[in-house]
Amino acid sequence: MIKILQTKNEMLVPIEQITDGAWINVVNPDKKEITQLLSLGIPNDFITYPLDLDERSRTEKDDGYTLILLRIPYFRSWEEDIPYIAIPLGIIFNDQNIITICRYENDLINSILTKKGKYFSTLKRNRFILQIMLANATYFLTYLRSIQKKIDQIEDELQRSIRNKEVLELLKYQKCLEYFSTALRSNELMFERLQRNKFFTIFPDDSDLLEDVIIENQQAIEMTGIAGNLLSQMMDAYASIIQNNQNIIFKIMTAWTIILSLPTIVSSFFGMNIALPFESHPNAFTIVTGISLIIMILVIVFFRRINWL
Repeated sequence: MIKILQTKNEMLVPIEQITDGAWINVVNPDKKEITQLLSLGIPNDFITYPLDLDERSRTEKDDGYTLILLRIPYFRSWEEDIPYIAIPLGIIFNDQNIITICRYENDLINSILTKKGKYFSTLKRNRFILQIMLANATYFLTYLRSIQKKIDQIEDELQRSIRNKEVLELLKYQKCLEYFSTALRSNELMFERLQRNKFFTIFPDDSDLLEDVIIENQQAIEMTGIAGNLLSQMMDAYASIIQNNQNIIFKIMTAWTIILSLPTIVSSFFGMNIALPFESHPNAFTIVTGISLIIMILVIVFFRRINWL
């Protein structure tokens, strides 16, 4: 899918033909669309790199085009084994146009498509690219907060759980944090390279915006690291809690098994074919039952004193 947009009257508006100052947004292109992009002179590798989910963040130049490969957060669904992953977004540009290529439709690009052109102007190439990077760091932080909310919900369930289901749920979000951490660190190296090469220092405001991008990305790295460490410790703690909850249940079941076996022991004793107390007493059954109840009550009191019940 290819969308061509341009800023007009402070609005991002769709246009039919590719013109200077246009933004070409490409999502999972088919062969025909790839051929169309190649006709613009874009190197084939610049088109295929962003479609490979394992590509890392980097920059390349070839045939008058520059490629910035950025790792962005992507939400799949809550039912997936890993709800959040990081995928590549290719930003290709020359003096005339900006092209973004991604394997999947994503919230980052969709949010830009719905904003006004004065915030994301295709006529200001460097600023447009930097604003995509800044929005990307912001989305990482937003998704991290969503993950933290999910973890808090699971934490409430874990406190009374005896199953492994909740621990496995935590493991799922730990994988998400690993994906985020790897992507953010890869982006950080690429941003630092852009800063060292003074790629966005044509205008002072662009240089400041790049610094903002680096700061936001570092904040996301720190939040991911903190969340990952806390989650790892939490998983260890709650694995022990689950085992302890199971031990408590086994202890209670054992205690009640002992208590309920006491009447059987007493009745077995009085059922022997030998001379026993109360065997000729008219209220023998009531007496034996009373003895069983007294012994059960004494044992219950004892178990409560040693915190078994």
